[in-house]
Amino acid sequence: MPTAARLVAALALAALAFVVSGQIMPLMPENTDFGYFTHVNMALAAVVGWKIIGPRAGRGFVPGVNNGLTGMAVLVLLALFLQGAVEMFRLAHRHVYDDPFEALAAIFTIGLEYFFIMAVPTVLVTLVIGGALVGVIVDVSARRWK
Repeated sequence: MPTAARLVAALALAALAFVVSGQIMPLMPENTDFGYFTHVNMALAAVVGWKIIGPRAGRGFVPGVNNGLTGMAVLVLLALFLQGAVEMFRLAHRHVYDDPFEALAAIFTIGLEYFFIMAVPTVLVTLVIGGALVGVIVDVSARRWK
């Protein structure tokens, strides 16, 4: 059921994904083709905000912060998995993998490589502070617009 908290959660987490995607791009190798990188991350963030953060809003300040941090962590894990899968399919078209299980394992390996690329203090601090702020904003909106 649509609520104001779900809408605010989707928009706020998408804004956080936009900012963090912009911070990650300079960290990648120079010849990286990003394509729809930012758009995919923002769409994924909107879904996570709507499905995970929004329904659990309105329970107070500390649960709101925890809700935002949980949503941010879920977003990062899903984005790493999705971006790893996209890269695996790109490499699979070049016949890099010998069998399907090697390709499936590569999704997690590539996602872990991407995590280590993005694990710099500026990105991590933005994620933590942004996630907590999203949780507080959603909690306030849930209490204001019931």
